[in-house]
Amino acid sequence: MPEYKKMRFAYGFDDVALVPGDVTVNPELTDVSFELDNIKFPLPIMASAMDSVVDPGFCILFNKIGGLAILNLDGVHTRYPDAGAMLQEIVQTPADKVTPLLQKIYSEPIKENLIGEIVTKIKKGGAICAVSTTPANAKRFSHFAVEAGTDIVCVQATVTSARHKSNSYEGLNFAKLIKEIARPLIVGNCVSYNVALELMNTGVSAILVGIGPGAACTSREVLGVGVPQVTATMDCAAARDTYLRETGRYVSIITDGGFRTGGDVAKAFASGADAVMLGSIFAKSEEAPGKGYHWGMANPHPALPRGTRIKVGTTGSLQQILFGPTSVTDGTQNLVGALRTSMGVCSASNIKEMHKVEVVIAPAIKTEGKFWQMSQSR
Repeated sequence: MPEYKKMRFAYGFDDVALVPGDVTVNPELTDVSFELDNIKFPLPIMASAMDSVVDPGFCILFNKIGGLAILNLDGVHTRYPDAGAMLQEIVQTPADKVTPLLQKIYSEPIKENLIGEIVTKIKKGGAICAVSTTPANAKRFSHFAVEAGTDIVCVQATVTSARHKSNSYEGLNFAKLIKEIARPLIVGNCVSYNVALELMNTGVSAILVGIGPGAACTSREVLGVGVPQVTATMDCAAARDTYLRETGRYVSIITDGGFRTGGDVAKAFASGADAVMLGSIFAKSEEAPGKGYHWGMANPHPALPRGTRIKVGTTGSLQQILFGPTSVTDGTQNLVGALRTSMGVCSASNIKEMHKVEVVIAPAIKTEGKFWQMSQSR
């Protein structure tokens, strides 16, 4: 009988494990820095462009610590002069009423003058400024952000491709946009080799990998689309390596979403990521504007919401989540320490060496020998 379709296995963080290397490296000797074009960051970690995670104050603090936080230009901060009041209302609203409230709050028109004010505030705080917008608003909003001095522009949608068909607006030409803004352009999201390669050919600086893995996202349930993050990262990293061989230009791969622990972060780098983007993990920080709550960017969609507000709680400061000290044993704090230690036992002195670490399919990695832990955590 002829086959209709062939399917392959796809793997997420819980499905794989890293194999220790032949030589161990002192964690203090590992280099975890990340470069985006000519901009260098001490940490290969970004904070998601979500209103529950990033506000101007968070951008400034996170950049001082060594990472990059991306502000959402389609969020509450560009719709309301007093964004804090809107965030407070979202946090305090009962769960059964929060989606209609989000739809109402995010239906307020975006004020273009607020884009410039926010960028100016971040720059005055001494931080590298990165902003994100949707493809439909990219040409207009990026102009205001660049004029105000933003350093990096991100164009982000649930699924992004280099080619787009639409009757509603002229398709976004990434190559043209890059020339106009003269800034590094991060584009996402995608999960496949072919799309990643096509996006790289437009001249983008980095690609966001991940469709629907976020803790507050329901795109996989609503739309049925997505590829688990390990496989998605490997496929897009393969496109990066092909493009590098053909052109000599390096395009960064940023795994976006699906993280819970330091082990997940380490697995993303071993899968080929140059940096990671975290949302719900940072939503737990004391400095996050969501105050222990987290919601997706697609949650306020007027016709097809693809996100939900979740309670993540507040577990510690941003400093503690990144660097410790930690008193929890579940891997949700001291992410940088966990990454450095994982690199050390896997013989990786830097992120590019981490790409070469052996990854094995290991469905028992979190359950083998863990009977007492599993039975006592119920």
